[in-house]
Amino acid sequence: MSKAIIFDFDGVIADSEVLSNTVLAEIVTELGVPTTVEDAYRDYMGKRFHEVIAAIETTVGRTLPPSFGEHYQDRTLTRFRHELAPIEGVRDFITKFVDLSRCIASSSSPDRLAVCLEVLDMASLFEGRVFSASNVARGKPHPDIFLHAAAELGVPPRDCIVIEDSASGVIAGRAAGATVIGLLAAGHIRQGHAATLKDAGADYVAADYLEVERIVGGLLADQN
Repeated sequence: MSKAIIFDFDGVIADSEVLSNTVLAEIVTELGVPTTVEDAYRDYMGKRFHEVIAAIETTVGRTLPPSFGEHYQDRTLTRFRHELAPIEGVRDFITKFVDLSRCIASSSSPDRLAVCLEVLDMASLFEGRVFSASNVARGKPHPDIFLHAAAELGVPPRDCIVIEDSASGVIAGRAAGATVIGLLAAGHIRQGHAATLKDAGADYVAADYLEVERIVGGLLADQN
């Protein structure tokens, strides 16, 4: 029986990718390379923070000052504090499956996750069960973060349902041995993304949390 749900965060709990990539586009443009939010999705989304910094340095053709990371984080968190919203339906979904163990397994930093959960008033739903790529040696698409999360929950990966919005996350979830649902509910999702998630190996693809609810309900019923 599937006994735990592991949530990615950006694009799965928080509709944050539009905001964070808008900030990235603004910053890279200010550094002299005109950049749209679509460019930012393509070049930076889904990467760990040090990988984003390296990619920006490649784009602008120079090393960024040591203060750049803090500057970017501050601008992003300020935007989040004013504009961040949850993915529609996520809170109701958690309530309906409140008896299942749950956690967050995200590529975002612990500080960013903490701020976002506070803004969304969802910190209490994941108290002590928020895991970041900084907890493991390798980020997605490697399975490390999901294996770590399952171990912390005390649930075998094969008994976990992972909800992801990115191809690298889907690959990581499948590599960990979990059942993976690809979610298409966030503001940054573009046409063709369902096929991308299926090609990455998603067991199911859902347009919204009502569909996720039906899928999870079916998985639990089948395995009882």
